Amino acid sequence: MKISGRIFDVLAKRDFSGSILVKDGKVDSIIEEGNFDSPLIMPGFVDAHIHIESSMLTPREFSRMAVPHGTVSTVSDPHEIANVLGLEGVMYMIENAADCPLKVYFGAPSCVPATTFETAGATVSTDDIETLFKRDDIVYLSEMMNYPGVLFSDPSVMEKIALAKKYNKQIDGHAPGLTGDDALKYIAAGISTDHECFTYEEALFKVKAGMKIIIREGSAAKNFDALIPLLDEFPDMVMFCSDDKHPNDLIVSHIDGLVRRAIKQGSQLWNILRAVSLNPVTHYGLNVGLLQQGDPADFVLVDNLENFSVISTYIDGERVAHEGKSAQDFKQAHNLNKFETGFKQPDDFSMPYKTHKVRIIEALEGQLITNELIEECTVLDGYMVSDTDRDLLKIAVVNRYSDQHPALAFIRNFGLKRGAIASSVAHDSHNIVVVGVDDQSIAQAVNGLIHCGGGLSVANGPEVEVLPLGLAGIMSTEPGEQVAQKYIRLDAAAKELGTPLAAPFMTLSFMALLVIPQLKLSDKGLFDGSSFNFSEIYVS
Repeated sequence: MKISGRIFDVLAKRDFSGSILVKDGKVDSIIEEGNFDSPLIMPGFVDAHIHIESSMLTPREFSRMAVPHGTVSTVSDPHEIANVLGLEGVMYMIENAADCPLKVYFGAPSCVPATTFETAGATVSTDDIETLFKRDDIVYLSEMMNYPGVLFSDPSVMEKIALAKKYNKQIDGHAPGLTGDDALKYIAAGISTDHECFTYEEALFKVKAGMKIIIREGSAAKNFDALIPLLDEFPDMVMFCSDDKHPNDLIVSHIDGLVRRAIKQGSQLWNILRAVSLNPVTHYGLNVGLLQQGDPADFVLVDNLENFSVISTYIDGERVAHEGKSAQDFKQAHNLNKFETGFKQPDDFSMPYKTHKVRIIEALEGQLITNELIEECTVLDGYMVSDTDRDLLKIAVVNRYSDQHPALAFIRNFGLKRGAIASSVAHDSHNIVVVGVDDQSIAQAVNGLIHCGGGLSVANGPEVEVLPLGLAGIMSTEPGEQVAQKYIRLDAAAKELGTPLAAPFMTLSFMALLVIPQLKLSDKGLFDGSSFNFSEIYVS
């Protein structure tokens, strides 16, 4: 096979008119010839950190949706399904991904469960991690969220890090807001990346200390604008990722969207292409081609630098997508799940009045971090209730793995005027998280998910609309386009209830993520991520 165009050599930082000869899935030769201005031939794009489960699709379906955007590989952390099903869930992801052209490289989950302050469905032990490290397709120890364990040399944490070093695996970081001596100690332990930086100053400190920064722009967490100046300052230390990408957003773009934004913001082209190809490929040791002779023939054809529309995607010499359509057919996957809680009553979500002042979670648009507020609650008939006028709504987390009483608190910035929204996609343990205006709607939204074995739901009085996610309660086995359309309808229904959030379900899914400061809610109670301990909702 011969493909001609304008070839972009990221290693040499030069582009030239020429042809690529592909034989047996590899770049057989590259010839400078002709006078071609288009198409632009570039190395394929790599998402340097993603949880495929957050697309609500199987790896195979994610592949079908992603390759039209020029994605040829992902560095994927399967800890979402691992928190539900343990090693069995990780193996499911590996086996499903093996049946797709996308080069999916998984990590061994380092923190399952993420903390001891919540209920997860499974544990990934040190022995499990060693079992995974013996596989060639496990290329790293995935994000070490337990940074207090690193700082205080927790034996279990240090054993996992030692295993990664023994098997020559990279170690991914997760330390939002960590700077100074604590960050230096965290990095010195061998942790090589962080995708959780949310300010330029934090990222600058870490990159100067030798840590590579992965600029994240997902469906909820958006750090691109704050961090993109780092790219031209430290081009060999920056990568791009989505982390979490909902299916409706995946229809529109993937890493190609970040390339377009970086070009429009004036970043140097060679640095951009390096961030989405060379840097992740060399950092993680991926068997992904970089348009060099003898490399796997993994590349994309792009129309021009202004539109940057991907015409075709090639993986191992095969054209896997062309003009926005994947060459891969849908294939039905089987389900695995763990959902063992019973239906709830409205009274389960009532909150007796004890004191006027309470701690409140303040959700922030486009961020995983939250703030802690202390305000007076609204009381009716001896119970604390939601107050839509002040945007103080009730939030609950329901243990999905056994029948326990829900944990309750209050939250601001969801903006609902009626009804409730709920999700069993609730990082990292994937219990049910729900925000609502009244206890009846909250119970209805929760029960809609319990009936389906997980998913997303919108309740407005007696009416409940659900997007079922029967695979571990976090993924669908339906075609990606169908999941995306159902999600779009459910997102619109949530916004009809009054929420101003751009991605209310994605934001909701992070309100139980205890390892991200400051105030979150687990199935066991309100949690302060700064002190890394439980916090009382009532303030005397």
